Amino acid sequence: MKTIIQTPNAPAPIGPYNQAVLINDTLYTSGQIAIDPNTNALVLDSIETETKLVMKNLEAVLAAANMTFEHVVKTSIFINDMHNFSKINSVYAQYFDEANAPARETVEVANLPKFVNVEISVVAVRF
Repeated sequence: MKTIIQTPNAPAPIGPYNQAVLINDTLYTSGQIAIDPNTNALVLDSIETETKLVMKNLEAVLAAANMTFEHVVKTSIFINDMHNFSKINSVYAQYFDEANAPARETVEVANLPKFVNVEISVVAVRF
């Protein structure tokens, strides 16, 4: 069964997509960027602040599906400058237990929506 997941605690989609789609026990989130869901403003003060808001937005989408970061089995990280990798990684690491961390890819791209510096999506499974 396909269920659309939406929450006001994460940014509304900026195009023809949903925050997440739940198929049976598997959740596929759309990429999250550093938009404050309360103001709809971008928060680009620093790469650490930006990454923290991205993770907070993902956390809100997971919660709307009754999941947490413990349910995440795969992440995709898109960044516009690989020089920011270690800073992004240090914030990201605060959300996962290293021993049970999800699979992941990190890819440098030319541009991201709204010209942000980082976008992250996850796949989570209810177990």
